[in-house]
Amino acid sequence: MEAALRPCSLVPARLPTTPFEKPILHLPFNSIPTSIFRPIRQCTARSRVFTAVSSTVSTEPINPVEPEVESHGEEEKFNWLLQWYPVMPVCDLDKRIPHAKKVIGLDVVVWWDRNENAWKVFDDMCPHRLAPLSEGRIDQWGRLQCVYHGWCFNGSGDCKFIPQAPLDGSPFHTFKKACVSVYPTTVQNDIVWFWPNTDPRYKDIITKKQPPYIPELDDPSYSKLMGNRDIPYGYEILIENLMDPAHVPYALKADREGGKPMEMKLEKLDHSGFIGKQEGDTGKFIAPCVFYVPDQFSMDRTNGSASSAETKKEAQRRGLLVFICIPVSPGYSRLIWAFPRNFGVWIDHLVPRWMFHLVTNLVIDSDLYLLRASEHKIMDIGPSNWLKACFVPTKSDAFVVGFRKWLNDYAGSEVNWPTKLSSSLPPTPPREQLLDRYWSHVVNCSSCRVAIKGLNTLEIVLQVVSVAAIGILAATKQSLMSVSARTALVSMAVLCFAASRWLSHFIYKNFHFHDYNHALR
Repeated sequence: MEAALRPCSLVPARLPTTPFEKPILHLPFNSIPTSIFRPIRQCTARSRVFTAVSSTVSTEPINPVEPEVESHGEEEKFNWLLQWYPVMPVCDLDKRIPHAKKVIGLDVVVWWDRNENAWKVFDDMCPHRLAPLSEGRIDQWGRLQCVYHGWCFNGSGDCKFIPQAPLDGSPFHTFKKACVSVYPTTVQNDIVWFWPNTDPRYKDIITKKQPPYIPELDDPSYSKLMGNRDIPYGYEILIENLMDPAHVPYALKADREGGKPMEMKLEKLDHSGFIGKQEGDTGKFIAPCVFYVPDQFSMDRTNGSASSAETKKEAQRRGLLVFICIPVSPGYSRLIWAFPRNFGVWIDHLVPRWMFHLVTNLVIDSDLYLLRASEHKIMDIGPSNWLKACFVPTKSDAFVVGFRKWLNDYAGSEVNWPTKLSSSLPPTPPREQLLDRYWSHVVNCSSCRVAIKGLNTLEIVLQVVSVAAIGILAATKQSLMSVSARTALVSMAVLCFAASRWLSHFIYKNFHFHDYNHALR
Protein backbone atom coordinates (compact mmCIF):
# COMPACT_ATOMS: atom_id res chain seq x y z
CA MET A 1 0.00 0.00 0.00
CA GLU A 2 2.87 2.35 0.81
CA ALA A 3 4.35 1.76 -2.63
CA ALA A 4 1.05 2.62 -4.23
CA LEU A 5 0.83 5.90 -2.32
CA ARG A 6 4.25 7.19 -3.40
CA PRO A 7 4.20 10.46 -5.40
CA CYS A 8 3.56 10.21 -9.10
CA SER A 9 6.59 9.78 -11.40
CA LEU A 10 7.31 8.78 -14.96
CA VAL A 11 6.51 5.16 -15.67
CA PRO A 12 8.91 3.25 -17.88
CA ALA A 13 6.79 2.07 -20.77
CA ARG A 14 9.32 0.43 -23.03
CA LEU A 15 12.96 -0.39 -22.58
CA PRO A 16 15.50 -0.48 -25.39
CA THR A 17 17.29 -3.64 -26.25
CA THR A 18 20.63 -1.89 -25.82
CA PRO A 19 21.28 0.65 -23.01
CA PHE A 20 22.47 4.14 -23.81
CA GLU A 21 25.92 4.14 -22.29
CA LYS A 22 27.82 7.07 -23.73
CA PRO A 23 27.01 10.56 -24.97
CA ILE A 24 26.45 10.84 -28.69
CA LEU A 25 27.79 13.96 -30.30
CA HIS A 26 25.48 16.43 -31.99
CA LEU A 27 25.86 16.14 -35.74
CA PRO A 28 25.12 19.57 -37.22
CA PHE A 29 24.42 20.43 -40.82
CA ASN A 30 26.59 23.18 -42.20
CA SER A 31 25.75 25.59 -44.96
CA ILE A 32 29.02 24.49 -46.57
CA PRO A 33 28.88 20.70 -46.92
CA THR A 34 31.22 18.97 -44.51
CA SER A 35 31.47 15.44 -43.25
CA ILE A 36 29.09 14.45 -40.47
CA PHE A 37 31.21 11.50 -39.43
CA ARG A 38 34.00 10.99 -36.96
CA PRO A 39 37.52 10.55 -38.33
CA ILE A 40 37.89 7.07 -39.68
CA ARG A 41 40.04 4.79 -37.55
CA GLN A 42 42.68 2.62 -39.10
CA CYS A 43 40.94 -0.56 -39.99
CA THR A 44 41.65 -3.55 -42.14
CA ALA A 45 38.26 -3.30 -43.82
CA ARG A 46 38.66 -0.56 -46.44
CA SER A 47 36.61 0.12 -49.53
CA ARG A 48 33.69 -2.07 -50.37
CA VAL A 49 31.77 -2.16 -53.61
CA PHE A 50 28.20 -0.89 -53.19
CA THR A 51 26.48 -2.64 -56.07
CA ALA A 52 24.16 -5.56 -56.37
CA VAL A 53 24.97 -8.82 -58.04
CA SER A 54 22.48 -10.06 -60.61
CA SER A 55 20.50 -13.07 -59.49
CA THR A 56 21.08 -14.69 -62.87
CA VAL A 57 24.20 -15.49 -64.83
CA SER A 58 25.18 -12.58 -67.08
CA THR A 59 28.01 -11.67 -69.40
CA GLU A 60 27.97 -8.09 -68.09
CA PRO A 61 30.49 -6.98 -65.49
CA ILE A 62 29.50 -8.17 -62.04
CA ASN A 63 30.53 -4.93 -60.29
CA PRO A 64 30.41 -2.12 -62.84
CA VAL A 65 30.14 0.59 -60.16
CA GLU A 66 32.92 0.93 -57.62
CA PRO A 67 32.54 4.07 -55.46
CA GLU A 68 35.34 4.79 -53.05
CA VAL A 69 33.73 4.18 -49.68
CA GLU A 70 35.39 4.12 -46.31
CA SER A 71 33.66 1.85 -43.82
CA HIS A 72 34.34 0.21 -40.48
CA GLY A 73 34.82 -3.46 -39.98
CA GLU A 74 33.92 -3.37 -36.27
CA GLU A 75 31.35 -0.57 -36.45
CA GLU A 76 28.68 -0.40 -33.75
CA LYS A 77 25.17 -1.30 -34.80
CA PHE A 78 22.36 1.16 -35.26
CA ASN A 79 19.76 1.10 -32.48
CA TRP A 80 16.31 2.14 -33.72
CA LEU A 81 15.04 2.96 -30.23
CA LEU A 82 17.87 5.30 -29.26
CA GLN A 83 17.14 8.03 -31.79
CA TRP A 84 15.12 11.21 -32.04
CA TYR A 85 12.07 10.94 -34.32
CA PRO A 86 10.16 13.81 -35.91
CA VAL A 87 6.42 13.95 -35.34
CA MET A 88 5.01 16.97 -37.19
CA PRO A 89 5.92 20.52 -38.28
CA VAL A 90 4.81 23.06 -35.71
CA CYS A 91 3.02 25.07 -38.41
CA ASP A 92 0.56 22.18 -38.92
CA LEU A 93 -0.26 21.61 -35.25
CA ASP A 94 -3.24 23.36 -33.66
CA LYS A 95 -2.50 24.44 -30.08
CA ARG A 96 -6.17 24.21 -29.14
CA ILE A 97 -6.51 20.45 -29.55
CA PRO A 98 -4.54 17.22 -28.98
CA HIS A 99 -3.27 15.41 -32.07
CA ALA A 100 -3.06 11.63 -32.57
CA LYS A 101 0.06 10.38 -34.37
CA LYS A 102 1.79 7.06 -34.88
CA VAL A 103 5.59 7.03 -35.10
CA ILE A 104 7.79 3.93 -35.24
CA GLY A 105 4.82 1.83 -34.19
CA LEU A 106 3.98 3.93 -31.12
CA ASP A 107 0.61 5.64 -30.72
CA VAL A 108 1.32 9.08 -29.28
CA VAL A 109 -0.64 12.25 -28.61
CA VAL A 110 0.93 15.66 -29.28
CA TRP A 111 -0.49 18.65 -27.40
CA TRP A 112 0.44 22.19 -26.38
CA ASP A 113 1.05 22.72 -22.67
CA ARG A 114 0.42 26.43 -22.19
CA ASN A 115 1.52 26.24 -18.56
CA GLU A 116 5.04 25.20 -19.58
CA ASN A 117 4.82 26.90 -22.99
CA ALA A 118 5.98 23.74 -24.73
CA TRP A 119 4.79 20.89 -26.95
CA LYS A 120 4.36 17.56 -25.18
CA VAL A 121 4.27 14.01 -26.51
CA PHE A 122 2.44 11.44 -24.36
CA ASP A 123 1.54 7.80 -24.75
CA ASP A 124 -1.91 8.00 -26.36
CA MET A 125 -3.60 5.97 -23.64
CA CYS A 126 -5.39 7.05 -20.48
CA PRO A 127 -4.28 4.90 -17.52
CA HIS A 128 -7.89 4.60 -16.34
CA ARG A 129 -9.61 2.59 -19.08
CA LEU A 130 -7.00 2.91 -21.86
CA ALA A 131 -9.05 5.36 -23.93
CA PRO A 132 -7.07 7.47 -26.46
CA LEU A 133 -6.14 10.84 -24.95
CA SER A 134 -6.00 12.28 -28.47
CA GLU A 135 -9.82 12.17 -28.47
CA GLY A 136 -9.86 14.41 -25.41
CA ARG A 137 -9.51 18.16 -24.95
CA ILE A 138 -7.36 20.78 -23.28
CA ASP A 139 -9.31 22.17 -20.32
CA GLN A 140 -9.53 25.74 -19.01
CA TRP A 141 -6.49 25.19 -16.78
CA GLY A 142 -4.35 24.00 -19.69
CA ARG A 143 -4.42 20.33 -18.71
CA LEU A 144 -4.95 17.39 -21.04
CA GLN A 145 -8.36 15.92 -20.22
CA CYS A 146 -9.50 12.43 -21.17
CA VAL A 147 -12.92 12.77 -22.75
CA TYR A 148 -14.09 9.37 -21.47
CA HIS A 149 -14.23 10.03 -17.70
CA GLY A 150 -12.65 13.46 -17.34
CA TRP A 151 -9.29 12.54 -15.80
CA CYS A 152 -6.85 15.47 -16.18
CA PHE A 153 -3.07 15.42 -16.64
CA ASN A 154 -0.41 18.12 -16.54
CA GLY A 155 2.62 18.44 -18.81
CA SER A 156 4.66 16.04 -16.65
CA GLY A 157 2.11 13.26 -17.02
CA ASP A 158 0.88 13.59 -13.43
CA CYS A 159 -2.84 13.05 -12.88
CA LYS A 160 -4.19 16.24 -11.31
CA PHE A 161 -7.90 15.48 -11.05
CA ILE A 162 -10.21 12.44 -10.96
CA PRO A 163 -13.83 13.65 -10.97
CA GLN A 164 -15.16 10.37 -9.56
CA ALA A 165 -12.85 10.40 -6.51
CA PRO A 166 -14.36 11.89 -3.30
CA LEU A 167 -12.60 15.00 -2.02
CA ASP A 168 -12.27 13.58 1.49
CA GLY A 169 -11.15 10.13 0.31
CA SER A 170 -7.83 8.65 -0.74
CA PRO A 171 -5.76 10.83 -3.12
CA PHE A 172 -6.00 8.38 -6.01
CA HIS A 173 -4.70 10.96 -8.47
CA THR A 174 -1.26 10.82 -6.80
CA PHE A 175 -0.88 7.09 -7.33
CA LYS A 176 1.87 6.00 -9.68
CA LYS A 177 -0.58 4.02 -11.81
CA ALA A 178 -2.59 7.20 -12.44
CA CYS A 179 0.27 8.76 -14.42
CA VAL A 180 0.60 8.94 -18.20
CA SER A 181 3.86 7.91 -19.85
CA VAL A 182 5.69 10.99 -21.14
CA TYR A 183 8.28 10.97 -23.93
CA PRO A 184 11.23 13.42 -24.01
CA THR A 185 10.26 16.13 -26.50
CA THR A 186 11.99 19.04 -28.21
CA VAL A 187 11.37 21.45 -31.08
CA GLN A 188 14.11 21.88 -33.66
CA ASN A 189 13.86 23.57 -37.06
CA ASP A 190 10.18 24.19 -36.17
CA ILE A 191 9.53 20.44 -36.07
CA VAL A 192 8.39 18.54 -32.97
CA TRP A 193 10.72 15.62 -32.20
CA PHE A 194 10.41 12.94 -29.52
CA TRP A 195 12.59 10.21 -28.01
CA PRO A 196 10.68 6.88 -28.16
CA ASN A 197 11.43 5.76 -24.62
CA THR A 198 9.82 6.87 -21.35
CA ASP A 199 12.51 5.49 -19.04
CA PRO A 200 13.46 8.28 -16.56
CA ARG A 201 17.15 7.96 -17.45
CA TYR A 202 16.33 9.49 -20.85
CA LYS A 203 14.52 12.47 -19.37
CA ASP A 204 17.47 14.78 -20.13
CA ILE A 205 18.64 13.00 -23.28
CA ILE A 206 18.54 16.32 -25.14
CA THR A 207 21.70 17.37 -23.27
CA LYS A 208 23.58 14.35 -24.66
CA LYS A 209 22.12 13.93 -28.12
CA GLN A 210 20.12 16.31 -30.30
CA PRO A 211 18.08 15.77 -33.47
CA PRO A 212 19.84 16.56 -36.76
CA TYR A 213 20.03 20.33 -37.24
CA ILE A 214 19.68 22.09 -40.61
CA PRO A 215 20.83 25.73 -40.30
CA GLU A 216 19.10 26.83 -43.51
CA LEU A 217 15.69 26.07 -41.98
CA ASP A 218 16.32 28.64 -39.24
CA ASP A 219 18.07 31.20 -41.46
CA PRO A 220 15.76 34.23 -42.02
CA SER A 221 17.38 34.86 -45.41
CA TYR A 222 15.98 31.53 -46.66
CA SER A 223 12.41 30.67 -47.54
CA LYS A 224 10.92 28.06 -45.26
CA LEU A 225 7.85 26.31 -46.60
CA MET A 226 7.19 22.90 -45.05
CA GLY A 227 4.66 20.22 -45.76
CA ASN A 228 3.75 16.75 -44.61
CA ARG A 229 1.89 13.75 -45.94
CA ASP A 230 1.10 10.24 -44.74
CA ILE A 231 2.41 7.74 -47.30
CA PRO A 232 0.77 4.32 -47.90
CA TYR A 233 4.04 2.45 -48.29
CA GLY A 234 6.92 1.76 -45.94
CA TYR A 235 9.77 3.91 -44.69
CA GLU A 236 12.43 1.98 -46.63
CA ILE A 237 10.64 2.44 -49.95
CA LEU A 238 9.99 6.13 -49.25
CA ILE A 239 13.55 7.11 -48.42
CA GLU A 240 15.24 5.14 -51.21
CA ASN A 241 12.79 6.65 -53.73
CA LEU A 242 13.79 10.16 -52.61
CA MET A 243 17.45 9.21 -52.99
CA ASP A 244 16.87 8.24 -56.62
CA PRO A 245 16.96 11.25 -59.01
CA ALA A 246 17.15 9.00 -62.10
CA HIS A 247 13.42 8.20 -61.98
CA VAL A 248 12.31 11.84 -62.13
CA PRO A 249 12.13 12.27 -65.96
CA TYR A 250 10.02 9.14 -66.35
CA ALA A 251 7.78 8.86 -63.28
CA LEU A 252 7.29 12.58 -62.66
CA LYS A 253 7.76 14.42 -65.97
CA ALA A 254 6.56 11.68 -68.33
CA ASP A 255 9.62 12.32 -70.48
CA ARG A 256 10.22 9.17 -72.51
CA GLU A 257 13.69 10.32 -73.57
CA GLY A 258 14.79 12.20 -70.45
CA GLY A 259 17.24 9.73 -68.93
CA LYS A 260 20.98 10.25 -68.88
CA PRO A 261 24.05 8.90 -67.07
CA MET A 262 24.53 10.41 -63.61
CA GLU A 263 27.69 10.77 -61.57
CA MET A 264 26.84 9.55 -58.09
CA LYS A 265 29.05 7.86 -55.54
CA LEU A 266 29.31 7.19 -51.83
CA GLU A 267 32.27 8.52 -49.90
CA LYS A 268 31.66 7.43 -46.32
CA LEU A 269 29.19 5.11 -44.65
CA ASP A 270 28.78 3.98 -41.06
CA HIS A 271 26.03 3.23 -38.55
CA SER A 272 24.93 6.87 -38.43
CA GLY A 273 24.35 7.23 -42.18
CA PHE A 274 26.36 8.13 -45.25
CA ILE A 275 27.74 11.04 -47.23
CA GLY A 276 27.96 10.99 -51.01
CA LYS A 277 28.36 13.02 -54.18
CA GLN A 278 25.62 13.68 -56.71
CA GLU A 279 26.77 15.45 -59.87
CA GLY A 280 29.51 17.09 -57.80
CA ASP A 281 27.22 18.17 -54.95
CA THR A 282 27.25 16.67 -51.47
CA GLY A 283 24.24 14.72 -50.25
CA LYS A 284 23.81 13.41 -46.72
CA PHE A 285 21.76 10.74 -45.05
CA ILE A 286 21.57 11.03 -41.26
CA ALA A 287 19.98 7.86 -39.94
CA PRO A 288 17.26 7.13 -39.59
CA CYS A 289 15.11 9.96 -40.95
CA VAL A 290 16.96 12.86 -42.60
CA PHE A 291 18.18 13.04 -46.18
CA TYR A 292 19.16 16.22 -47.94
CA VAL A 293 20.84 17.20 -51.18
CA PRO A 294 21.41 20.57 -52.90
CA ASP A 295 18.63 21.60 -55.27
CA GLN A 296 20.02 21.21 -58.80
CA PHE A 297 17.64 23.88 -60.10
CA SER A 298 19.25 26.50 -57.85
CA MET A 299 22.78 25.90 -59.04
CA ASP A 300 24.80 28.36 -61.14
CA ARG A 301 23.43 28.44 -64.71
CA THR A 302 25.33 31.39 -66.13
CA ASN A 303 27.19 31.04 -69.41
CA GLY A 304 30.40 32.59 -70.59
CA SER A 305 28.70 35.82 -71.67
CA ALA A 306 27.47 36.63 -68.18
CA SER A 307 29.08 39.54 -66.39
CA SER A 308 31.15 39.03 -63.28
CA ALA A 309 28.41 40.65 -61.18
CA GLU A 310 25.82 38.23 -62.54
CA THR A 311 28.16 35.30 -62.01
CA LYS A 312 28.77 36.30 -58.40
CA LYS A 313 25.06 36.67 -57.78
CA GLU A 314 24.35 33.26 -59.28
CA ALA A 315 27.14 31.68 -57.23
CA GLN A 316 25.43 32.88 -54.05
CA ARG A 317 22.15 31.16 -54.97
CA ARG A 318 21.62 28.15 -52.78
CA GLY A 319 18.73 25.78 -52.33
CA LEU A 320 18.24 22.47 -50.57
CA LEU A 321 15.88 19.54 -50.94
CA VAL A 322 15.26 18.35 -47.38
CA PHE A 323 13.33 15.12 -46.85
CA ILE A 324 12.48 13.80 -43.39
CA CYS A 325 11.16 10.25 -43.62
CA ILE A 326 9.34 8.79 -40.63
CA PRO A 327 8.63 5.07 -40.08
CA VAL A 328 4.99 4.78 -38.97
CA SER A 329 4.14 1.07 -39.16
CA PRO A 330 4.74 -1.77 -41.64
CA GLY A 331 3.55 -0.51 -45.02
CA TYR A 332 3.09 3.11 -43.88
CA SER A 333 5.36 6.12 -43.44
CA ARG A 334 5.19 9.89 -43.16
CA LEU A 335 7.09 12.50 -45.15
CA ILE A 336 7.99 15.99 -43.97
CA TRP A 337 9.55 18.09 -46.71
CA ALA A 338 11.16 21.52 -46.88
CA PHE A 339 12.86 23.24 -49.81
CA PRO A 340 14.74 26.22 -48.32
CA ARG A 341 16.35 28.66 -50.76
CA ASN A 342 17.98 32.08 -50.44
CA PHE A 343 16.55 33.53 -53.65
CA GLY A 344 13.01 34.35 -54.76
CA VAL A 345 11.93 34.43 -51.11
CA TRP A 346 9.29 37.05 -51.97
CA ILE A 347 7.36 34.41 -53.92
CA ASP A 348 6.49 32.59 -50.69
CA HIS A 349 4.90 35.76 -49.32
CA LEU A 350 2.84 36.23 -52.47
CA VAL A 351 1.74 32.67 -53.27
CA PRO A 352 -0.18 30.80 -50.53
CA ARG A 353 1.43 27.66 -49.15
CA TRP A 354 -1.38 25.36 -50.28
CA MET A 355 -0.61 26.13 -53.94
CA PHE A 356 2.92 24.78 -53.51
CA HIS A 357 1.41 21.67 -51.93
CA LEU A 358 -0.68 21.01 -55.04
CA VAL A 359 2.54 20.51 -57.00
CA THR A 360 4.25 18.44 -54.30
CA ASN A 361 1.25 16.14 -53.94
CA LEU A 362 1.16 15.61 -57.69
CA VAL A 363 4.82 14.56 -57.56
CA ILE A 364 4.13 12.13 -54.69
CA ASP A 365 1.14 10.61 -56.48
CA SER A 366 3.08 10.08 -59.71
CA ASP A 367 4.88 6.96 -58.50
CA LEU A 368 2.84 6.04 -55.43
CA TYR A 369 1.00 3.06 -56.92
CA LEU A 370 4.07 1.44 -58.48
CA LEU A 371 6.06 1.85 -55.26
CA ARG A 372 3.32 0.17 -53.27
CA ALA A 373 3.45 -2.78 -55.69
CA SER A 374 7.26 -2.83 -55.56
CA GLU A 375 7.20 -2.98 -51.76
CA HIS A 376 5.12 -6.16 -51.80
CA LYS A 377 7.59 -7.79 -54.17
CA ILE A 378 10.52 -6.84 -51.94
CA MET A 379 8.73 -8.28 -48.92
CA ASP A 380 8.16 -11.52 -50.81
CA ILE A 381 11.87 -11.98 -51.52
CA GLY A 382 12.90 -10.69 -48.08
CA PRO A 383 14.38 -7.22 -47.37
CA SER A 384 17.81 -8.71 -46.61
CA ASN A 385 17.94 -10.13 -50.16
CA TRP A 386 17.38 -6.78 -51.88
CA LEU A 387 20.99 -6.50 -53.08
CA LYS A 388 20.80 -9.97 -54.59
CA ALA A 389 17.43 -9.62 -56.26
CA CYS A 390 17.84 -6.12 -57.74
CA PHE A 391 20.28 -5.49 -60.58
CA VAL A 392 21.67 -1.98 -60.06
CA PRO A 393 24.72 -1.63 -62.34
CA THR A 394 24.78 2.16 -62.93
CA LYS A 395 26.15 4.96 -60.80
CA SER A 396 22.73 6.60 -60.61
CA ASP A 397 21.74 3.91 -58.07
CA ALA A 398 24.67 4.64 -55.72
CA PHE A 399 22.62 6.33 -52.98
CA VAL A 400 19.88 3.70 -53.08
CA VAL A 401 22.42 0.88 -52.85
CA GLY A 402 24.20 2.77 -50.07
CA PHE A 403 20.98 3.01 -48.07
CA ARG A 404 20.30 -0.70 -48.50
CA LYS A 405 23.87 -1.48 -47.44
CA TRP A 406 23.40 0.67 -44.33
CA LEU A 407 20.08 -1.05 -43.61
CA ASN A 408 21.55 -4.55 -43.98
CA ASP A 409 24.94 -4.02 -42.36
CA TYR A 410 24.02 -1.77 -39.44
CA ALA A 411 20.25 -1.69 -38.91
CA GLY A 412 19.10 -5.31 -39.09
CA SER A 413 17.67 -5.14 -42.64
CA GLU A 414 14.40 -3.53 -41.48
CA VAL A 415 12.85 -1.25 -38.88
CA ASN A 416 12.98 -2.66 -35.36
CA TRP A 417 9.44 -1.88 -34.22
CA PRO A 418 9.24 -1.52 -30.41
CA THR A 419 5.71 -2.91 -30.26
CA LYS A 420 4.25 -6.22 -31.34
CA LEU A 421 3.43 -5.33 -34.92
CA SER A 422 2.93 -7.86 -37.67
CA SER A 423 5.71 -7.56 -40.23
CA SER A 424 3.32 -8.48 -43.04
CA LEU A 425 2.16 -5.67 -45.28
CA PRO A 426 -1.48 -4.60 -45.39
CA PRO A 427 -3.37 -5.49 -48.60
CA THR A 428 -3.35 -2.91 -51.39
CA PRO A 429 -6.59 -0.88 -51.35
CA PRO A 430 -8.39 0.48 -54.45
CA ARG A 431 -6.58 3.27 -56.32
CA GLU A 432 -8.96 5.97 -55.13
CA GLN A 433 -8.23 5.07 -51.52
CA LEU A 434 -4.51 4.57 -52.10
CA LEU A 435 -4.10 7.96 -53.83
CA ASP A 436 -6.38 9.79 -51.42
CA ARG A 437 -5.12 13.26 -50.58
CA TYR A 438 -7.72 14.46 -48.11
CA TRP A 439 -6.99 12.10 -45.22
CA SER A 440 -3.30 11.71 -46.00
CA HIS A 441 -2.55 15.43 -46.30
CA VAL A 442 -5.36 17.99 -46.23
CA VAL A 443 -6.61 17.24 -42.71
CA ASN A 444 -3.01 17.37 -41.44
CA CYS A 445 -2.08 20.64 -43.20
CA SER A 446 -3.20 23.95 -41.68
CA SER A 447 -2.91 25.77 -45.02
CA CYS A 448 -4.83 23.22 -47.11
CA ARG A 449 -7.58 22.92 -44.49
CA VAL A 450 -8.24 26.65 -44.75
CA ALA A 451 -8.01 26.54 -48.55
CA ILE A 452 -10.53 23.74 -49.04
CA LYS A 453 -12.93 25.36 -46.60
CA GLY A 454 -12.75 28.66 -48.50
CA LEU A 455 -13.10 26.99 -51.90
CA ASN A 456 -16.10 24.95 -50.76
CA THR A 457 -17.73 28.14 -49.52
CA LEU A 458 -17.02 29.85 -52.84
CA GLU A 459 -18.58 26.93 -54.71
CA ILE A 460 -21.79 27.27 -52.68
CA VAL A 461 -21.86 31.05 -53.20
CA LEU A 462 -21.58 30.60 -56.98
CA GLN A 463 -24.44 28.11 -56.96
CA VAL A 464 -26.61 30.42 -54.85
CA VAL A 465 -25.92 33.34 -57.18
CA SER A 466 -26.78 31.20 -60.19
CA VAL A 467 -30.10 30.05 -58.71
CA ALA A 468 -30.91 33.57 -57.47
CA ALA A 469 -30.35 35.04 -60.93
CA ILE A 470 -32.71 32.49 -62.50
CA GLY A 471 -35.25 33.16 -59.73
CA ILE A 472 -35.15 36.89 -60.28
CA LEU A 473 -35.53 36.38 -64.01
CA ALA A 474 -38.55 34.11 -63.55
CA ALA A 475 -40.25 36.33 -60.98
CA THR A 476 -39.89 39.57 -62.90
CA LYS A 477 -42.44 40.47 -65.56
CA GLN A 478 -41.00 40.67 -69.02
CA SER A 479 -42.29 44.22 -69.48
CA LEU A 480 -40.41 45.44 -66.39
CA MET A 481 -36.98 44.26 -67.56
CA SER A 482 -35.11 45.16 -70.70
CA VAL A 483 -33.74 42.56 -73.06
CA SER A 484 -30.18 43.49 -72.17
CA ALA A 485 -30.89 43.10 -68.44
CA ARG A 486 -32.48 39.67 -68.98
CA THR A 487 -29.53 38.64 -71.14
CA ALA A 488 -27.10 39.79 -68.43
CA LEU A 489 -28.94 37.79 -65.74
CA VAL A 490 -29.00 34.66 -67.88
CA SER A 491 -25.32 35.04 -68.70
CA MET A 492 -24.44 35.54 -65.03
CA ALA A 493 -26.45 32.48 -64.01
CA VAL A 494 -24.78 30.31 -66.63
CA LEU A 495 -21.28 31.59 -65.83
CA CYS A 496 -21.73 31.14 -62.07
CA PHE A 497 -23.08 27.62 -62.52
CA ALA A 498 -20.23 26.71 -64.89
CA ALA A 499 -17.69 28.21 -62.48
CA SER A 500 -19.16 26.24 -59.57
CA ARG A 501 -18.90 22.98 -61.54
CA TRP A 502 -15.32 23.73 -62.56
CA LEU A 503 -14.46 24.61 -58.96
CA SER A 504 -16.04 21.39 -57.73
CA HIS A 505 -13.85 19.42 -60.15
CA PHE A 506 -10.76 21.42 -59.10
CA ILE A 507 -11.41 20.72 -55.41
CA TYR A 508 -11.92 17.00 -55.96
CA LYS A 509 -8.89 16.62 -58.22
CA ASN A 510 -6.48 18.58 -56.02
CA PHE A 511 -7.73 17.91 -52.49
CA HIS A 512 -9.26 14.43 -52.71
CA PHE A 513 -8.18 12.17 -55.57
CA HIS A 514 -6.07 12.65 -58.67
CA ASP A 515 -5.46 9.49 -60.67
CA TYR A 516 -2.14 9.14 -62.47
CA ASN A 517 -1.85 7.14 -65.69
CA HIS A 518 1.72 7.17 -67.03
CA ALA A 519 0.80 5.57 -70.34
CA LEU A 520 -1.48 8.46 -71.30
CA ARG A 521 0.82 11.31 -70.26
